[in-house]
Amino acid sequence: MLTIHAADEVRTGRDAEPIEGGAVAVEGNSIAAVGPLAQVRERFPQARVRSWPGVLEPGRLHEGPLPDAPSPRERVHAVLKSGAVAILAQYADSPGLRAAADRNDVLVLSGARPPALAESGRADLAVFDDTGACVATVCAGRLVHRRR
Repeated sequence: MLTIHAADEVRTGRDAEPIEGGAVAVEGNSIAAVGPLAQVRERFPQARVRSWPGVLEPGRLHEGPLPDAPSPRERVHAVLKSGAVAILAQYADSPGLRAAADRNDVLVLSGARPPALAESGRADLAVFDDTGACVATVCAGRLVHRRR
């Protein structure tokens, strides 16, 4: 199902100009479009729209050890709740953590890479409120965290 994630502002990358009233259309695990909400809705009038308060940007890389939790699944979920969609391989140091990351489509990377939101790219994004708290995380096109 095609979903449009709209926010007060969309940042496609660190150095990119913000898009006020922007949106990202997600189809499957890929980004179908990025731009102003009106233009994205015009391209995909049948899409469901999820509106988020705050800034929508590329999902982050969790650069340190995963948070402590009773199980590997809960450790990976804690990362997703922070707006991260990728972890460093050096911290996915057990088969259980790697399996939990794989089940949740969390990327396991050997090093940092510049995150970006671009058409045809993997749909990894997060929304942050004005305090910097994560409002929502989309990992490989799936909404995996939403703050209530």
